[in-house]
Amino acid sequence: YQFFERNTIEVAKDLIGKELHFKNFKAYITETEAYRGYDDPASHAFKGPTKRACIMFDKPGYVYVYLIYGIYYCLNFVTETKDLAGAVLIRGCYIFEPQKTYLDGPGKVCKNLGINKKYNGIDLCLSNEIKIFNNGISFNYQSTKRIGISKGLDKIWRFVVDNKTLNCFK
Repeated sequence: YQFFERNTIEVAKDLIGKELHFKNFKAYITETEAYRGYDDPASHAFKGPTKRACIMFDKPGYVYVYLIYGIYYCLNFVTETKDLAGAVLIRGCYIFEPQKTYLDGPGKVCKNLGINKKYNGIDLCLSNEIKIFNNGISFNYQSTKRIGISKGLDKIWRFVVDNKTLNCFK
């Protein structure tokens, strides 16, 4: 749990290049966004522990899956400490097993991997279904503004593998 029990922004940066294993899929995480509750008006947790966002106030290391636009699921990992909300959105990944595929966008990640609301609340540290591995690989990344939000636009909390590395995946 120590990896996730840290500042959300640091966890979002450190997830770049980590391996995400889900069912028979293995992928490198290539893009993340950080969302915090207490100082982030774009976060689901900004207004406190609502029914949707209560998991963000739970202990770190949990999976948070929600639906956007009524069609796309988004995969997040809860960060910070209990009662101090935070989560990292997985915006992109490069699947290297079983078939090489670059996925850019959180909806594509969940659709292609088969992640849906059923996985909400899974404990990453105890689960056999979703795992994060530190493979020792590090990718260079860029920090940018987050995508698809209308509040908290001043936060440069999107982290994406640099273009040179991305071109290797495409």
